[in-house]
Amino acid sequence: MKKDEIIIFTDGASKGNPGPGGWGAVLVLDNKVVELGGTEKKTTNNRMELSGALGALLFLKNELDRKIILHSDSSYLLNGITKWAKAWQKNGWKTKTKEDVQNRDLWEKLLEVTDGKEIVWKYLGGHIGIPGNERADEIATSFADGTYPKLYNGQLSGYGRNILNFDLDKSLAREKSASRAHSNAKAYSYLSLVDGVLMKHATWADCEKRVKGKKAKFKKALSRDDEEAIIREWRVL
Repeated sequence: MKKDEIIIFTDGASKGNPGPGGWGAVLVLDNKVVELGGTEKKTTNNRMELSGALGALLFLKNELDRKIILHSDSSYLLNGITKWAKAWQKNGWKTKTKEDVQNRDLWEKLLEVTDGKEIVWKYLGGHIGIPGNERADEIATSFADGTYPKLYNGQLSGYGRNILNFDLDKSLAREKSASRAHSNAKAYSYLSLVDGVLMKHATWADCEKRVKGKKAKFKKALSRDDEEAIIREWRVL
């Protein structure tokens, strides 16, 4: 980290889509650390990802002449701000398929605050042990859960976390890779459990339709044995 640089980590979370959500940001500047966060009662994960970046940049409104490096695990945020948003703006906030752009209000504010500024947008894998990302996630999740965390504002030396360490935890990275492989694998079935009633679905769309907005369990099974194991885990046999 160079002397005049500002480092930012941001994240967003929601409990349901839509549902209660939260955003978190950790800023490192001038040998200080500032944590920020916020919440919305009914929101989406994507809105919270955008809100995390916007909240951090608005906090820095008097420091935006400096080089800023913003780290996020949200491809939606990073692709949007570097590839899509200006095209959407030129196109009257319509997508290529002529649909209204979602979260237009936040994209407009992000374009306004970043216009002409030196901001480097960097992807940082989430949930692989990188302290800055992990802390931003903790803040966002706490706000989404309604348990407001104590936010730090003080000297870097007293922060208690190696916030500028970008080394990943290899075991967590392997777990994430395995989880991604599971997500990409072809489904044998999708299972849902709502009010104690189990149902099997041939497609994710059917499963999602049943569980959306409800207190429910749902999971993808990769084989018949996997399906039976999930049912035993849910204790519905």
